[in-house]
Amino acid sequence: MRRADQARKAEQFRALHIPGSPLVVFNIWDAGSAKAVAAAGAKAIATSSWSVANANGFSDGEQTPLTLAIENLRRIVGATDLPVSIDLESGYGDEPEAAGETIGLAIDAGAVGCNLEDSFPANGKLRRTIDQVDRIRRTRQTADTADIRFFVNARTDVFFQRPAYQHDDSMVADAIERARAYAEAGADGLFAPGLVNITLIARLAEASPLPLNIMVGDGTSPLRVLAEHGVARVSYGPGPYLIAMKALEEPARAASV
Repeated sequence: MRRADQARKAEQFRALHIPGSPLVVFNIWDAGSAKAVAAAGAKAIATSSWSVANANGFSDGEQTPLTLAIENLRRIVGATDLPVSIDLESGYGDEPEAAGETIGLAIDAGAVGCNLEDSFPANGKLRRTIDQVDRIRRTRQTADTADIRFFVNARTDVFFQRPAYQHDDSMVADAIERARAYAEAGADGLFAPGLVNITLIARLAEASPLPLNIMVGDGTSPLRVLAEHGVARVSYGPGPYLIAMKALEEPARAASV
């Protein structure tokens, strides 16, 4: 992909994040699924690391080799004219330099954005905010050097630390504090998977300096309600992969009878 085309797609992708009129991302895992979602009228393409891992025989949590993830990304970019964002989990490295190098590989492969988690892939525990800030700042420097407004979707795993029924205002306050720090470091969006309470979603959307991304899951409000409460992006995560595998399994089971 020519860098000018990539820069244009990056601007196009950024403009789709509108609070109240959210970008809907039906996450994919390979070039074939990207083509199917694009044909359905999607405005952008984004991978799910869980789906990519499972489609290739790995577990999530950076168990998919980075070289495979980047090559898979390259094939996806080549299969669609839409902007493509990649789920890079925690950036494949604890140090800021490692995260920056990973984002550089994604940019070279044609991506215009990524998810970057603030938890450790080994155990899901949260990183210190200051450490994640350093990692985001380094990724921003890498993107700026490439002369592309690469969209860093800063994922906070605050709401994965407790079950949904225990989510409260103190956790929202933690997420807001992280969002402000991540924004200052150069992040472009805030991804808060695991949060389903619409009242808490509305509070986070209102206070966050970054457009809010919510993931569809059990108990998530309908898209219309999420939009009404200020959400700017809605992701389906591993859901599409699970739907596709179920659709494959059922006729296969019938054929084996």
